[in-house]
Amino acid sequence: MATLLLAGCDQVAFQKADSSTLEWESLRGEWVLVNYWAEWCKPCLEEIPELNALDGHPQVTVLGVNFDGIQGVDLVALGERMGIGFPMLAEDPGPEFGWKLPVALPATFVVDPDGNLLEARFGPQTEDDLKELMGL
Repeated sequence: MATLLLAGCDQVAFQKADSSTLEWESLRGEWVLVNYWAEWCKPCLEEIPELNALDGHPQVTVLGVNFDGIQGVDLVALGERMGIGFPMLAEDPGPEFGWKLPVALPATFVVDPDGNLLEARFGPQTEDDLKELMGL
């Protein structure tokens, strides 16, 4: 099932785990954290509360990407079991933006409000460290 939808030159949209659609352009003006995680990754589990807290910030959107390619109702159920409160994407958005698949988990790609990749961070992140990076 293809989850990337192109409707016009720059209209990029991604399907979320709950089958709704996320228009990438709707995130303009916000910090976006694309977090790659897996159920077997203990540091991924440790940072979920930090990412949940950041997703509640009015200038930040956190998007989860399951490294193992789990999709649909299985992904929704897994996210619920793990306590993930932020939206999860059905597939990796990285190829659309020219990002390489992370070689270590967890990985958090930090996208600035203009839509540019600021940096990729590896290992568990804290709310405070990410806020400092984003100047929040």
